[in-house]
Amino acid sequence: MTGDAHDGPVVVTGGAGAIGSWLVRELLAQGRDVRVVDNLSGGRRNHLPADGTPGLTLTVADLKEPGRYAAAFDGATELWHLAANTDIRKGSLDPKLDFEDGAVATYVVLEEARRHGLRRAVYASSSVVYGFPSVFPTPEEYGPLEPQSPYAAAKLAGEALFSAYAHTHGLRAFLFRFANIIGPNMTHGVIYDFFEKLRVDPTRLEVLGDGHQSKSYLRTEDCVAAMLLAVAKGERPVNLFNLGTSDRTPVREIAEKVVAAHGGSARIEYTGGAQGWVGDVPQQLLAIDRILALGWRPKWSSTEAVDATIAEMNAARRSGH
Repeated sequence: MTGDAHDGPVVVTGGAGAIGSWLVRELLAQGRDVRVVDNLSGGRRNHLPADGTPGLTLTVADLKEPGRYAAAFDGATELWHLAANTDIRKGSLDPKLDFEDGAVATYVVLEEARRHGLRRAVYASSSVVYGFPSVFPTPEEYGPLEPQSPYAAAKLAGEALFSAYAHTHGLRAFLFRFANIIGPNMTHGVIYDFFEKLRVDPTRLEVLGDGHQSKSYLRTEDCVAAMLLAVAKGERPVNLFNLGTSDRTPVREIAEKVVAAHGGSARIEYTGGAQGWVGDVPQQLLAIDRILALGWRPKWSSTEAVDATIAEMNAARRSGH
């Protein structure tokens, strides 16, 4: 493959999700043609710009059925693979879910990228691939990687596939290990779950685990800005980056802030144990030196990101949205 100019149409899988929809808008703002492929199981059509937006197309399809979306790859130069099962706990109960919607779907999508001669491929991985690290902040070089859930295993398998296709077929690969991404259009995650629980029962908030879980939370806007910068500057066959903040926020603190946003009267009940559920990674803080070296800085700290997201969700709740 020759040339690596950042032009030509872009395929975004999972483009109707919280991160994908923000990415789609940023790519459109850069003048790129964007072809979204999404089964809308986790994403929402209304997360995307309106029908008829110049440069945007949406194909609703299962990624394991390439015949339904292969045309989206015609003439494309770049793949952003963000689609995945978003319910980690559900995947732990049904491991086949993450295997098929994670590892298998990733292989099928990469095959379409190879067959159509795409030049770059971007993968949304996760910090959960580290398992229970003994080093904090955890650098990209940390090992051995010991996934604790089928979701984490599928993410690590996806990284391996992207690396293999980069070295075997000439794709330039970008792998991003996310902290907890929060912000507009969330449909899952701890803050979303807390608001949903209080919507159902405003008198009590159940918190899985002992509340001492502590992780880094990164705003969607910061996440997408970091990825775009890295893809613009990365020159290796495989470019791997942690994306997060330099601080972390305890779950107990998040619970107290969400309850306060609801008037402060709900009692908080902890189920106990260091893990919130089987497969949960209770402690996470990523080393982000690589992305910082490219000139990126998050606009929000973890605590600021949590506060902003709670304020947005509370405003939406009060307005009835």
